[in-house]
Amino acid sequence: GAAMAHGHGPGRCRCCGEEAAERGAAWGLYLRIDRQRLQCLNERREGSGATVFRPWEERGDRSQFVESDDDEELLFNIPFTGSVKLKGVIVMGEDDGTHPAEMRLFRNIPHMSFDDTAKEPEQSFSLSRDPLGELEYPTKIARFSNVYHLSMHFPKNFGAETTKIFYIGLKGEWTEAHRHEVTICNYEASANPADHKLEQITPQTHFIS
Repeated sequence: GAAMAHGHGPGRCRCCGEEAAERGAAWGLYLRIDRQRLQCLNERREGSGATVFRPWEERGDRSQFVESDDDEELLFNIPFTGSVKLKGVIVMGEDDGTHPAEMRLFRNIPHMSFDDTAKEPEQSFSLSRDPLGELEYPTKIARFSNVYHLSMHFPKNFGAETTKIFYIGLKGEWTEAHRHEVTICNYEASANPADHKLEQITPQTHFIS
């Protein structure tokens, strides 16, 4: 009975399951987060901030969420395992006052603190309440085309004392980090760094599609 509800005619070959799988794959950047170094500031329960970065298909799991502690602000420091071109963000919360009302994105400022959020963000968004994780906020891709560290600041919510987030989706492309850049620092004095330039000009890009 449930299958009939969609009303797909027999001539239609693409079914909902496939579309959902494709959509899920597009939100695969959570796999490229360096989880050992992921930080969430002002989280009530330690380590809970990391749980909101999970598969798109699991966004509805209400047992996993982060809640702010002292006030309504939350700040995520998200290092990636390579370079990311960020194209879109989903932020899912409760359909009430705890849902974040604003999101500010900063790129490549590792270990940001709340003091640092006085800086001008690369982009800021007014958020709508999204209890189902359906709203996608597109980024200005030119500003987020070479991101190795993303900071997400949620300064306020819709009026509650604390902020709750169940799921954050990140959509985009990932490029492997260059291992050479690490070695150059060690013997730069004797070796000519120009020898290593070539690899940096032609990165191997992996599209998550």
